[in-house]
Amino acid sequence: MKPFLKPTRQRNNSSYRLLGLALGSLFLLSSCDGASTESAENTVTVLGVVVGEQQEKLEQALAPFEEETGIDVVYEGTDAFATLLPVRVESGDAPDLAMFPQPGLLADFARAGQLIPLNTFIDTSTLRAAYPDTWIELGSVDDEAYGIWYRASVKSLVWYRPTAFEEAGYEIPSTWAELIDLSDQIVADGATPWCIGLESGDASGWPGTDWVEDIMLRTAGPEAYSQWVDHDLPFDSAEVVNAFNEFGEILLDPEYVNGGAVGAVSTPFGDSAQGIFNEPPSCYLHRQANFIATFFPEEAEPRVDYDVFPLPEIDPRFGTPILVAGDAFGMFNDTPEARALMQYLATPQPHEIWAGLGGFISPHKQVSTDAYPDITSQKIAQILADAEVISFDGSDMMPGAVGTGTFWSGIIDFAVGESAEEVTGSIESSWPE
Repeated sequence: MKPFLKPTRQRNNSSYRLLGLALGSLFLLSSCDGASTESAENTVTVLGVVVGEQQEKLEQALAPFEEETGIDVVYEGTDAFATLLPVRVESGDAPDLAMFPQPGLLADFARAGQLIPLNTFIDTSTLRAAYPDTWIELGSVDDEAYGIWYRASVKSLVWYRPTAFEEAGYEIPSTWAELIDLSDQIVADGATPWCIGLESGDASGWPGTDWVEDIMLRTAGPEAYSQWVDHDLPFDSAEVVNAFNEFGEILLDPEYVNGGAVGAVSTPFGDSAQGIFNEPPSCYLHRQANFIATFFPEEAEPRVDYDVFPLPEIDPRFGTPILVAGDAFGMFNDTPEARALMQYLATPQPHEIWAGLGGFISPHKQVSTDAYPDITSQKIAQILADAEVISFDGSDMMPGAVGTGTFWSGIIDFAVGESAEEVTGSIESSWPE
């Protein structure tokens, strides 16, 4: 991997030189014990889901590590991560590090004894200084931490166009009731409140699962949400049926959604926010994670053409929890190079570099909002930092047959006419024994 960007922050540069000294000690110990072939090659291999432009940004964030240590990071990006990684591990060709998009898969390898616990090379105090307890727990199995979190997706966001709101005299809602009142006012004004896109090829339906999960957190609460994800609460329970029906109050109202529910089914998720930029707007509101901004028109300006607010509370008892997803690094091969890269990933530097390049939110506590290139990204980072309750994307935590199978397809079935009871009943019956 070629160096792309040199460190620009003196604080990070000097702190990372301390890591370089630590790395030297690791190499010395390794040479005394007999270094592995991988160590002698001075490389570390990484398998992840990041490809294309995002891979280029990742490489820029890792460049200072390569420059400082002389270690070559060999990164392989793939769209078939969940399929390829188990095959690689089973055949004895595991990468040194893997960038997991789902904590459930990381946990599977950890339980099988195939990942290296972080406490063998990173102090617990260092980890807790870098990450909130919730994130550490998400990357842990049986109270043992295995994952270094790098990229976060903040999902509980509603996007809108400030200039359009100002012209229409609309205000940001702070409760679900106010959100529905705003939607009704937009309809009364002869416009359409929402744009929703559920189409995503073989993954069609997934944007709707986020809606259901967000509503579940706000109506049943985080404890019931966790029980649902773990299947201690059946998928066809009253709480889940209610969450579907709350979503249906928006999705299934033809006056609420641009193109109606049928239009939502056929609209690619990446295109679905474009309506807020039309003149006049095709819609005024769009609920989606922070990454949707990468699909916005290039000329769109933060806080002028787009901004966000958190999806409001429904039941005051549960406040405004934040639904998240993210990527965590886990280590398969215990080499000095792999340890050094994991230690680097736990520092603010690689997080701040990618944050400055845009399209990235970090869960790292030591990353200042000043690292982000625009005011809307700073706002989203602050929403994540201020969240009292963080819950991981439920479909990513469920068995694949459900979370990336019947839950996705069930959203489409719901959109085209099946009842919440029918859909949740079918999903419940699909849960693996």
